[in-house]
Amino acid sequence: MTDQEILKGAEEFSGRIQALKQELSKVIIGQEVVVDALINGLFSHGHVLMIGVPGLAKTLLVKSLAQCLDLDFNRVQFTPDLMPSDIIGSEIIDENRQFKFIPGPVFTNLLLADEINRTPPKTQSALLEAMQEKQVTAAGQNRPLADPFFVLATQNPIEQEGTYPLPEAQLDRFMYQVWVDYPSFDQELEVLKQTTGSSAYTPKAVLTASDIRMYQKVVREVPVTDAVYQYVVSLVHKTRPDSDLADAETKKYVAYGAGPRAGQNLILGAKCHALMNGKFSVDIEDVRAVAQWVLGHRVVRNFKAEAEGKSVKELIANWY
Repeated sequence: MTDQEILKGAEEFSGRIQALKQELSKVIIGQEVVVDALINGLFSHGHVLMIGVPGLAKTLLVKSLAQCLDLDFNRVQFTPDLMPSDIIGSEIIDENRQFKFIPGPVFTNLLLADEINRTPPKTQSALLEAMQEKQVTAAGQNRPLADPFFVLATQNPIEQEGTYPLPEAQLDRFMYQVWVDYPSFDQELEVLKQTTGSSAYTPKAVLTASDIRMYQKVVREVPVTDAVYQYVVSLVHKTRPDSDLADAETKKYVAYGAGPRAGQNLILGAKCHALMNGKFSVDIEDVRAVAQWVLGHRVVRNFKAEAEGKSVKELIANWY
């Protein structure tokens, strides 16, 4: 991209995002934090894990986002008997007795992996390979995925029987983890009014796939000062109990801290956050705005923290 194209993209980005949020708000009541995380993750070229109880409109939110962005959308309900081929696809013998590859639901722009922790590790890893490599290996061939390709996965935090929690190394593939909370009284009242009538609003496309690819490049071009880079490295080091920067609480309650990928995602997320708010440079407040999303699933508490009810959210708040 030329300097002029980058500057033009940066100037119009905030307005386009506001239009996107406004269109989404016609369908999704509240959940502003979740919406911000999903949009930020998408334009930062990352994937997002959403955690929340059933019935909080997670599927509707993802489907509406796909409609607003004019993207292909597929949903996979993860179950214990789901096989890798159910996600990737498989070969069949056609009428000419030739092998023919039938693509699975992963060949889309926006994939909702519903209750990803309900399927065994073998199937989880098939999806995680696609997330990391932006391609899948099927029938001995590497098959590229669509661009953009974005995975939104959900987990139910209350029904743990028959689940296969994602290991920390696999959780690290998700740029963000965001909690989907219950709506407020007024928001839930508005939900009832909107969803129990005879009419339903269909979101209109505000951006296209080519717009997304262009803005993803613009996000990468946002400048970052050495002071912000140093702040991010310091923040990541504070999460590690064996680091010189770790405080007493970290040494007491943390088993494992965040790795280098956390720093990369903090910078990228902060760049996108700055652009979303009409700035073309990153400051420390932009890093703090995305820190909970980036670090929440990368910091592993020890038994003492769990026994005393010390949450990761509290620990992160102390680090910045």
